[in-house]
Amino acid sequence: MEVQIAVAKVNKYAVSESGDTLEVVERPNGGLSIVLADGQTSGRGAKAISQMVVRKVIGLLAEGVRDGAAARAASDALFTEKQGRVICTLNIASVDLHSETIVLTRNNPVPMFICREEQIDRIAEECAPLGTSRDVRPVITEIAIEPGLMVIIFTDGISHAGERRGQPMNISETIRSILEEQDPTPQELADSLLDHAVHLDEGRPADDISVLVLKVTPLQGDDVRRMTVRLPLSPLHEA
Repeated sequence: MEVQIAVAKVNKYAVSESGDTLEVVERPNGGLSIVLADGQTSGRGAKAISQMVVRKVIGLLAEGVRDGAAARAASDALFTEKQGRVICTLNIASVDLHSETIVLTRNNPVPMFICREEQIDRIAEECAPLGTSRDVRPVITEIAIEPGLMVIIFTDGISHAGERRGQPMNISETIRSILEEQDPTPQELADSLLDHAVHLDEGRPADDISVLVLKVTPLQGDDVRRMTVRLPLSPLHEA
């Protein structure tokens, strides 16, 4: 088997910096973790918050600290620095080769989805964002690595898509329709969800949007690990 990971991100309309930050770190006991944080509001201030949280988390994960403990430490650090005035959502998705599981750590009111064949489970247990108090605990879900398993995680830009037009996105049905029409790769699924959200916002995203998809598939080809990243540059950055 192999785990394929894909991400699709877009900034809030007319905002130069995304308040969402995503990083990947290798785990010292095997596997890797993907960390996604969404700072309060948007723009440069939100970016600084999400970067601070992600750097704290990946530093601890790289040292072998457990995911839940890393999330709590990041929350305490944010609360101490901002005195509870600023919050940040957090998702950690870890492919843990030691336990042969995918560990999902969530401090994000936005749900995530776990798909197995035709079954789509919405994971929406109540939890608090980081930085709200000194005793913020994540919700942790651990699932065995098995062929066909797919995990879908996103920031609240997906949940809010279409709201200003009175046509909010039905995320469960959107995922189901994409999976029924084809057998999408993780990148195709992430792109389709983001594209639909942007369409509902009439091409002007009302918030930063990040979509993360993990899929367990049969091993394809060799044992080489690969990562591909695409970063579009604006004319200003190209100058």
